Amino acid sequence: MKIMVITCTPNIEGLTESCAAAAEKGIEMGNSTAIMVRLNDLNISKCEACDEGWGICLEGKCKLEDDFEVLHRAMGAVDGFVVITPVYFQEMSESAKTFFDRLRRCEANFFTPERINKIQNKPFICVAAATGGGTLPCLTSMERLFFHLNKMNYKNITSSDYIGVTQGNKDYMLDAIEAATLKMFKGE
Repeated sequence: MKIMVITCTPNIEGLTESCAAAAEKGIEMGNSTAIMVRLNDLNISKCEACDEGWGICLEGKCKLEDDFEVLHRAMGAVDGFVVITPVYFQEMSESAKTFFDRLRRCEANFFTPERINKIQNKPFICVAAATGGGTLPCLTSMERLFFHLNKMNYKNITSSDYIGVTQGNKDYMLDAIEAATLKMFKGE
């Protein structure tokens, strides 16, 4: 299995990156391949809500020319996802919101239900990493995101997990991330 680990932080030595390292370790222990993606290293612009909100994103692609489309295509070639964001103001980071706002539009198939998106029916783990609090509202936002990406039907979400990590619980929650990725993404 190939699993994409998406981190959404400018801090390459913080809690979010520690969570990513734990996810990568669990994935590799399960004989799967971790594909590491740092959103903050990419050039991804905010959604422009083209053509009154629904431009060519209805065709599953974006007209903006940046790193989004390359990453979006790569998402179709993997078997699952781990999304790890720091918690800012009880929400996902700005880089996460920017990327996922565009992804949500390109993956929406409310208007063309016959179109299969790149996220649908793939397992995922969402991790909210906070120096203080705010993990629960952030994870709730991430749950809504994946609910929409899975055709607005919880029955289509094959496997999912939501993990909140803080500076206070990181000693055992990093182990939990490793165990979750090992269990969910165990390859053949």
